[in-house]
Amino acid sequence: MSRALAVLAVPLTVTALLAGGAPAVAAQPGPAPHCRGEGLDPAARIRHQADILIKAPLSRVFALQADVERWPGWQAPVLTAERLDPGPLRAGSRFRWTTPAPATATTPATILRITSTVRRIQRDTCILWSGPAVGDGVRIDRGTHLWTFTRVKGGVRVHTEETWTGPQVEADVPTSTAILGAGLQAWLRDLKTTAERHRVTPPSPIR
Repeated sequence: MSRALAVLAVPLTVTALLAGGAPAVAAQPGPAPHCRGEGLDPAARIRHQADILIKAPLSRVFALQADVERWPGWQAPVLTAERLDPGPLRAGSRFRWTTPAPATATTPATILRITSTVRRIQRDTCILWSGPAVGDGVRIDRGTHLWTFTRVKGGVRVHTEETWTGPQVEADVPTSTAILGAGLQAWLRDLKTTAERHRVTPPSPIR
């Protein structure tokens, strides 16, 4: 790990170092996914995608993901999550969440503060958000995260993709990509575990 990447101990999505278990299903080839016509930056150098099959109702899976304030209840690495505006989650909604970064050889332990803005959302179909992640000595200038949800035989196929940009993370693209991938896979596993365990579909926080 380079000096620039030594301070990057967690991905924007979830603390990779705290994740374990088997990886999520590899992403399926096909056209670039999008949400209401908008997708990820094709020029971004750091990107990862992954899929998972969740054996639960589509409405339940989507509601868990869209209810951002309840993320700490089913993702241990998410310490806090708060909405920054009232009303249902919609395009333009903002939320702030935090996740720990342990000490490294060059930085003390810190907390990443992530401020995300919803760019596109469609009930039971997709969510796209983006924003920076900032901590002491750690910065991702822009992370863009896309989720799509598709009803398939046996459950719901959840596809996720994320890109990072910024001088610090781009100093070592392979390492940043590996960290990002571990985080996305951990998030999918937590979503699957939680959705398949619940028996009551929670209300959706969007209209």
